[in-house]
Amino acid sequence: MTKHWHSNRTQIYWTCKALVEGRTITHWDEIGEVRGWRLGAIIHNLRHKYGWPVEADYRGPENITHYRLVGRPDWRTLNFPRSAKPLGDELREASTQAQSGALGAFAAFLGVSDGEE
Repeated sequence: MTKHWHSNRTQIYWTCKALVEGRTITHWDEIGEVRGWRLGAIIHNLRHKYGWPVEADYRGPENITHYRLVGRPDWRTLNFPRSAKPLGDELREASTQAQSGALGAFAAFLGVSDGEE
């Protein structure tokens, strides 16, 4: 058994993807979608180790933290953690396809439908 308590790759990848997609996420989202328990730690690392502009809002009587990227930065400027490097590669590939005329694939990857930005 390892002495380290860390987030698994799926949680880190999921967090980065959700933020890049423009989502506002909570610990409850992470639990429901990837069965994770370390969103606060992942966000801390994204902010302090990787320089991601993540903002936290505390809402409701339970004071639940909602995280989002500030100002929807260009994903190409973000430093991805090792566990989420495949996401950066996937975004670059989709972007290349979009530049080649496959804009729909890129929009679909980001979850954007026709007419939305």
